[in-house]
Amino acid sequence: MPQEQKIEAVVDAILADYAHGREIDRIEPFRHPDKDAVADILDKLRRLMYPGYFREKNYNIYNAKHNLSVLIEDVMFNLSRQISLAIGDEEKGQALSLAFLNRIPQVRALLQTDLQAAFDGDPAAKSMEEIICSYPGLYAITVYRLAHELYTLGVPMLPRMMTEYAHSATGIDIHPGATIGDYFFIDHGTGIVIGETTVIGQRVKIYQGVTLGGLSTRGGQSLRGIKRHPTISDDVTIYANASILGGDTVIGKGCVIGSSAFITKSVEPGTKVTIQNQELQFKTKTE
Repeated sequence: MPQEQKIEAVVDAILADYAHGREIDRIEPFRHPDKDAVADILDKLRRLMYPGYFREKNYNIYNAKHNLSVLIEDVMFNLSRQISLAIGDEEKGQALSLAFLNRIPQVRALLQTDLQAAFDGDPAAKSMEEIICSYPGLYAITVYRLAHELYTLGVPMLPRMMTEYAHSATGIDIHPGATIGDYFFIDHGTGIVIGETTVIGQRVKIYQGVTLGGLSTRGGQSLRGIKRHPTISDDVTIYANASILGGDTVIGKGCVIGSSAFITKSVEPGTKVTIQNQELQFKTKTE
């Protein structure tokens, strides 16, 4: 059989497989949000959050209003399109996009506190500019703050696409439904997981590998809408690889959770939790 006929046979077989009517069989183009478009929107939104840091070229200060207008029109058009695809309503998509853009100043106010927390909490930080340009923790928080606004507006799909894009870029997984107070600092960050119903207070600092998760997902969709993830009160520090699980678990104000701690029940305010009796053993080559 010629190669062309072999390829045609494969095409026919796959097309026949598409005809089963399953969720994975949808082939209509442009009926759902586009990942590349979402990534492009995030890039432009970051330029809105931090003007002067992520522009394609230097702008004359006297053109600031014109340049901002062009950027916002671009974001408005593309975001409206993606929201419309997600909800199937173009007019409502435009309204939700405008409502989101009107929240930009309050998002930037929160990000200023996160930036300050990162600078104050990391002795390795040489400047705030360094944090904005290079820290994965601040990038993940920035994307979360933006996605959370869309989440609270009831926009489906897009918020999760945004935070998963940040997850793939940073290794930090923050669900857009989580509630996070101001002055939030992620140090290093790789491997952090923050679940959908997590509540985090003000001035909280967490390190790499921390999991704020659920005790079990066996219930599947029956658990939707139920608080499954912990509450972290103000002024808590959680060190590397600690796991705090369960919707009824509350970490009290001012607690310090040590590295690799595994917590499934509430902790009183001001408590320091550490793991004891883990001894290191050293053997020389002569032993």
